[in-house]
Amino acid sequence: MTIIFNKGTSATARIDVSAVDFGYPGMPVFRGLTLSVTPGAVTAVVGANGSGKSTLLSLLAGALRPAAGRVHVDARDIAFAVQRSAVTDSFPVTAGEAVMMGRWRRLGLLRRPKADDRAVVEHWLTELGLSDLRHRALGELSGGQRQRVLLAQAFVQQAPLLLLDEPTTGLDTDSAGVVIGHLRRLAGEGTTVVTATHDPAVVQTADHRIDLDRPGPH
Repeated sequence: MTIIFNKGTSATARIDVSAVDFGYPGMPVFRGLTLSVTPGAVTAVVGANGSGKSTLLSLLAGALRPAAGRVHVDARDIAFAVQRSAVTDSFPVTAGEAVMMGRWRRLGLLRRPKADDRAVVEHWLTELGLSDLRHRALGELSGGQRQRVLLAQAFVQQAPLLLLDEPTTGLDTDSAGVVIGHLRRLAGEGTTVVTATHDPAVVQTADHRIDLDRPGPH
């Protein structure tokens, strides 16, 4: 079965952040942040720890709301892979079930997966080297294996906007290279990819860079 990705959907995934203020109690993060993201490309968000990389992704995903200003995202379908540390290791699902959870947004909780859904899940289990781990409990996996499960869960959503928080953390060089290759290919097929990262390899291969230590595209 041929897996069809998001060709031609990037035009709906334009992102503009205008004069945004945001902070946590006693800890301001952004003051007047303004930036835009190019559709259909890989954009790396960089900056020192505490600069707001994860916060920016959460604002783009709609998980957080700005105190002032505007976040405009021309995509209703957004896949967001959080940092591995934000997911409990004791969550009682197998690796295969966790990846299938990425299809739930398309299916709804009451619909059973169809052949197309199973094919997409199988594709990403294979591509990310998880096929032999599909029946293992999430908590039994190594950090790098759990990271690949979270990435597969995001990829199976086939969303026009893909937000990734430190996608290569915990991965060896070969696995990180595979992930970076997939990000390049997905962008080439129309997906808008925004990734917060400390990984120089991700930054080097990105089309654009947003440095939160000195905001603006590069």
